[in-house]
Amino acid sequence: MQLSEQEIVRREKLTKLREMGIDPYPAALYPVDATSKSIKDAFSEGKQVVISGRLMSRRIQGKASFAELQDSEGRIQVYFNRDEICTGEDKTLYNDVYKKLLDIGDIIGVEGELFTTQVGEKTVMVKNFSLLSKALRPLPLPKVDAEGNTYDEFNDPEMRYRQRYVDLVVNPKVKETFIKRTKITNSIREFYNERGYLEVETPILQPIPGGAAARPFLTHHNALNIPLYLRIANELYLKRLIVGGFDGVYEFSKDFRNEGMDRTHNPEFTVMELYVAYKDYHWMMETTEQLLEKIAVDANGTSKVTVGDNEIEFKAPYARVPILEAIKAHTGHDVAGMDENELREVAKSLGIEVDETMGVGKLIDEIFGEKCEHHYIQPTFIMDYPKEMSPLTKEHRDNPALTERFELMVNGKELANCYSELNDPIDQRERFEDQLKLSEKGDDEAMFIDQDFLRALEYGMPPTSGIGIGIDRLVMLMTNNSSIQEVLFFPQMRPEKKAVELTDEAKMIWETLKKEEKILLTDLKDQSGLSNKKWDKSIKELTKNKLAEVNKTDEGLFVKLG
Repeated sequence: MQLSEQEIVRREKLTKLREMGIDPYPAALYPVDATSKSIKDAFSEGKQVVISGRLMSRRIQGKASFAELQDSEGRIQVYFNRDEICTGEDKTLYNDVYKKLLDIGDIIGVEGELFTTQVGEKTVMVKNFSLLSKALRPLPLPKVDAEGNTYDEFNDPEMRYRQRYVDLVVNPKVKETFIKRTKITNSIREFYNERGYLEVETPILQPIPGGAAARPFLTHHNALNIPLYLRIANELYLKRLIVGGFDGVYEFSKDFRNEGMDRTHNPEFTVMELYVAYKDYHWMMETTEQLLEKIAVDANGTSKVTVGDNEIEFKAPYARVPILEAIKAHTGHDVAGMDENELREVAKSLGIEVDETMGVGKLIDEIFGEKCEHHYIQPTFIMDYPKEMSPLTKEHRDNPALTERFELMVNGKELANCYSELNDPIDQRERFEDQLKLSEKGDDEAMFIDQDFLRALEYGMPPTSGIGIGIDRLVMLMTNNSSIQEVLFFPQMRPEKKAVELTDEAKMIWETLKKEEKILLTDLKDQSGLSNKKWDKSIKELTKNKLAEVNKTDEGLFVKLG
């Protein structure tokens, strides 16, 4: 492992601490009795406190030093005075341990007394301190110059997502997002629990990936010697519980879909699904309006939420728009009653890419998604989807070509999906068989036939309404984040490239290359000043590690960065 100069220095300090008999990673409980927030909220001059946190800044002025300690709730100023800490002749704890062997980022415990500085800053006078964890890597802390300009911010998205633990330390707003995420899920639980619905858990590993049209992840169970899928939805298991006699069940489920990744999609995501017996999709619309208004108020103190340039009002009622009317309004095409070939031609005329595997449902979905969805900024129930789009949904009571389904659109994206659930086992079997035909045509997102679920329906499921709400997208809305990666602690990332260790000669050549767009091989060799043997070894080292590439042209051999 190649260490930076600062990392080497910190390890040397670690050794010195151990030589002094100080354990840099003690095991014993540290008796914390206060936090930065509790001190500020209930400040009392002269009060004795014990706090702990990460050393984030310090200004050493000889025998005294002001520093900032950051804990889980914020920052507090602490004051180190040599004579307060070292009351005897031995000043080692201040002169050597604090001044020379501690670093920014170290976690320390402080016993002290509260006082107010001359400029009114609430501060802890340190009477004693303990090192609780030595940081061996320096924090990427931003720097602010005299004019207020900020430099060296830790804001590269890839670095932030890979090292979320650092991101949370140095970017306080990130922590606020995740605190708000917990408030949102707590708000939902409170809303459903008050109504007597039961929170449950259903299998993540499933023999059949049911409940949605999506490409699953496949794995293998060695003991049973069977293939299993990571669930794409928990719908069919929750409906089994309704068959079993529960009137209302909900689950916050981790679902997995082996599909593309972008600013609103992650292969692992969180969905809340609720199923309530003896209700329909009209009832669920009203309930969802009440829920989202409560969430907005609980998370932000108001039903109005700013998302990008838009102010979104979550107070009921929300607009209700049939999907076929939405398509007609935004494309000029009345697609009601069109067959597969007619829909394919409409899609092509609108510049939408289609293929032969797409059935009626998928074609309508593509047209709406490409041409209509982005228009719905304020919460809008898009409703009454064609039967081909909704294989688990009850037939519309007034139009057998449609289903009793809605999707809630907010800020141009789907936030929730709801059905009056199909409970006719014969109709359900026929819908599954239609999905099988799509699968045979090459649609790898078509639903599987779940024979056990059909058997459950044959025992009788009461009329039921169910909804799924994307928690990650909901948190994005409530926290004004445009990327799903910002609301996931640890979003999925490509494997991190391993650092390549180069010889000094190869490093020198690489540094030269970084200054040139491309350079003649002979000129690069001359600039390096290396012997033929060292040159050959170094250029091969760079090309082997794909840090440089050599290209032959009419003008000769050129080298450029790989």
